[in-house]
Amino acid sequence: MTGFLADADMQLNRIEHHRQQIADYIDITSANPTTQGLLFPADILRNAANDYWDQRRYRPDPRGILAARASIAAYYATRQPALTLDPERDIYITASTSESYALLFALLTNPGDNVLIPDVSYPLFEYLAAMFRIELRPYALDPHRGWRIDPWHLGRISDERTRAVLIVSPHNPTGNVIKKPLPVLEWLDIPIICDEVFAEMPYAIPTVPPLAALMPNLPIFTLNGISKMFALPDLKLGWITMTPTARHAYAERLELLNDTLLGANGLTQHMLPHIMTHGMDFVAHQRQVIQANISAVLAILAHVPRIRVRPPDAGYYLFIEVLDVANEETLVIHLLDHGVLVHPGFFFGSTSGCYIVISCLVQTEQLIRGIERVIRGLDSYPIQ
Repeated sequence: MTGFLADADMQLNRIEHHRQQIADYIDITSANPTTQGLLFPADILRNAANDYWDQRRYRPDPRGILAARASIAAYYATRQPALTLDPERDIYITASTSESYALLFALLTNPGDNVLIPDVSYPLFEYLAAMFRIELRPYALDPHRGWRIDPWHLGRISDERTRAVLIVSPHNPTGNVIKKPLPVLEWLDIPIICDEVFAEMPYAIPTVPPLAALMPNLPIFTLNGISKMFALPDLKLGWITMTPTARHAYAERLELLNDTLLGANGLTQHMLPHIMTHGMDFVAHQRQVIQANISAVLAILAHVPRIRVRPPDAGYYLFIEVLDVANEETLVIHLLDHGVLVHPGFFFGSTSGCYIVISCLVQTEQLIRGIERVIRGLDSYPIQ
């Protein structure tokens, strides 16, 4: 574990210890839709599973059940711009996005290799890198340009042992989306892992374009699943799609790796075509709830002089800069004393400035009450 990770863990442990001492607080960090009133319709799930039981047979396929892959290909055909996929060759079904990452790290790297990742990102990557004994090299996101990737820095940190670049679009937690081709990715000439699990949650832009559709000639692996899209984290299903360039170079080895694990269960794969066909109204409803919550929070925070926040392109997090504050840990503990739990920016690897992170997946009434407590807490927090 790096020094930064060890320090962050100690800080998080102190925050957690303090949280346990607080009897009454509002948690506005929740990313679990099943506890926030966003439950996928039970009747659709019942109908999706109903005919599985009588015809249940175990016929493992290292790429996943073909009907499920076909439903994924049909979904990408509706994206803007459309991403054309061959369900026979371009899609691998996994147990989760986390398993997809693990498969790709195993596919692309050996111990001692490195992968380029955003300098602000979800902590999962650090633990996966430790599992595979690889180095993560953070590339800069520019907070002054909407958290866009700094192409100069991305190119500068690559070397002969760089095996992939990891791109999260929509980015978690800043909400930035890559909306046009990035020439630096062509220059790097290495595989690209693109995580787009928040793609169905646009906010400041109308739709999220698949990076693989913007740059179809590059070796791009696209990751997604039903956890975020359909609010079904408990059913555990993800997938990897490949551009033709990626397929030609890596399909055979990826098939072997996925065949080794066969992590995706047959029931959820069987259910996927029905969920894809009948679940998009729920996706639209979830999107509307999240967009309304983001708008409500931004409207309130617009009148708080110590806060600076950018409307996200997509996603459900708000990455909020708090001005004139030096210590995120002290601030988060202070806000807990005022009855509200937020994430510190360092939870996502942020090392400059002071940021707090909230989830607009939280039920509206609780979210607004929590934001009001944040504001009251900031009013009493000294300028540093």
